[in-house]
Amino acid sequence: MDIATVFGVVSAFGLVCIAIFMGGGIALFINLPSLMIVVGGTLGATMINYRLKDMLGVMAVVKKALFTRNIAVNELINKFLAFAQKARKEGILALESEIKDLDDEFVKKGVQLSIDGMEPQEIRDVLETEVEFVKARHQLGADIFMTMGTFAPALGMIGTLIGLVQMLQTMDDPSTIGPSMAVALLTTFYGSIMANIVCLPIAGKLKTRSKEEVLSKEMSIQGVISLSNGDNPRILEQKLLAFLPPSQRTSAASKNG
Repeated sequence: MDIATVFGVVSAFGLVCIAIFMGGGIALFINLPSLMIVVGGTLGATMINYRLKDMLGVMAVVKKALFTRNIAVNELINKFLAFAQKARKEGILALESEIKDLDDEFVKKGVQLSIDGMEPQEIRDVLETEVEFVKARHQLGADIFMTMGTFAPALGMIGTLIGLVQMLQTMDDPSTIGPSMAVALLTTFYGSIMANIVCLPIAGKLKTRSKEEVLSKEMSIQGVISLSNGDNPRILEQKLLAFLPPSQRTSAASKNG
């Protein structure tokens, strides 16, 4: 889990909980009917939009958003530089022993295609097709949470209307006004919390993670194509550094000698 995610979760939920405790305790903000309306209604409405298979995969998407470590682009550049130097000295077939223990299946696949003698353009076509499907999977996960973030406040408003109707119908019994009003207000509260502290931030994090992963894969494609073309290691390095902002290029270049 990266620092920004940890800090965001702690600050968002922590400050809300502190404010609740300062105002009289957490028990005042627990209402089962309100939770049923907002959480159950949001999940149900989202399931109308997406397939069950997509919904069941949401937890894997959350795991990816919150627990995937940042992609180290400098390590990626170092890896391709080492490949290029070895291929220049011993030939590209020598890389077959180097990629056996690679954790990155995308890089492993690309280098293996180069070793197998596939044309650079064909390698690019294969890898770019895979990147497009990665984008589509990430976009689906972000869209699901964006949809939930849209529905949650709406379900909160529906719960508010339910509570107001119940309250107005029992105005002659003062003992029922409080519970009905609690449903009315707490559903709006739950809807806002679910949308603005859970669903929409996760959707945003997924989009950010997707951009990072796509960037690393595009760098990998360029590295594989350079290996296939037999580029000089320094030329390969400059091609990969072009993907980074100027502030990171110096750091990567210094590490690479």
